[in-house]
Amino acid sequence: MAVQGKVKWFSNVKGYGFIEQEGGQDVFVHYSTIQGEGYKTLEEGDTVTFEIIQGEKGPQAANVVKEKTAKTEQPK
Repeated sequence: MAVQGKVKWFSNVKGYGFIEQEGGQDVFVHYSTIQGEGYKTLEEGDTVTFEIIQGEKGPQAANVVKEKTAKTEQPK
């Protein structure tokens, strides 16, 4: 079952971070679970949809899809 959350933080250097769920605990996210082409990264504040699976150290995100990016482009 897919849930929605916001990226709490994500390190491009380490390749992982955490997603905040409303009313739930933070969920670990690894870059390899981010869906899409090209460089797989997330920005703090991005809205994402994901599934929660049980990892070795607790809940972790799977099938992560960016719904809304936190950055807004300035008009040119």
